[in-house]
Parts: sequence; structure tokens; C-alpha cells
Amino acid sequence: MTATVLFVCLHNVGRSQMSQALFERAAAGRHTALSAGTTPAEHVHPEVVEVMQELDIDLSDRHPQLLTAELAQQADVIVTMGCGDACPYIPGKRYIDWDLPDPKGRPLEQVRAIRDEIEQRVGMLAAELD
Repeated sequence: MTATVLFVCLHNVGRSQMSQALFERAAAGRHTALSAGTTPAEHVHPEVVEVMQELDIDLSDRHPQLLTAELAQQADVIVTMGCGDACPYIPGKRYIDWDLPDPKGRPLEQVRAIRDEIEQRVGMLAAELD
């Protein structure tokens, strides 16, 4: 069965974008990933784009999007990252909260560490959903 996972953070410019892209790669078409933010910003953080390019994943053309109830309804699993009470609760959905630091303004080695942590978590999630 194919699952849809929605990754949510505040601005949809760092953690959720990395999670979506890394999950898409880990799931290799077996599952679908979406991402959104409760207050989306203009563009993905440059440091996030840079560390993802090191893995041959291009996020430079990604556009942050607003989390809506309709978007959340599409998901089987909703992974939240620091949006707290701003994340909508939809009965019947599976929620997972990942306590990950915001990569904004951090040195590249810290952003890489966040990326690598996300990569491990999405790999485990994709395997679990299989």
C-alpha cells in the first residue's frame, strides 16, 4: 500500500523541505511525500540548498507552501517539526513529532548534521511504511 507523508515545519524552508526530498529518494516511488509550513517563507534557506546539493538533490527550485487542512487530509502520516500548536490536528491521521533544530543561520557543519539525522529518520520511516 502506498502511503503519503506530509512533513510540516514553520516556514517550509529547511527541515520539512529536506525531509520531503530525502524521503522521496528513500521511498523510490513506493510512497509519496509532501511538505508545507504554517507560515511559509519566500524561499528555501541557502545553506539547506547547499548541503542538499552535496547529495545531488537540488532544492533551489522548490517553493515553500502553506499548510492547509486540504493538504493535511491527503496525508496518511504527518511529521511535525517545531510547529507546535500551529499544526492542525486531523482525527484519524498518524502524527510523528521530530525534535530537530531549525537549520536557519547555522554553520554548514550543523546543517549537514541535521540533514544526516533527517536522512536516517526518513529511511526508517520509509522502511516501516513498506
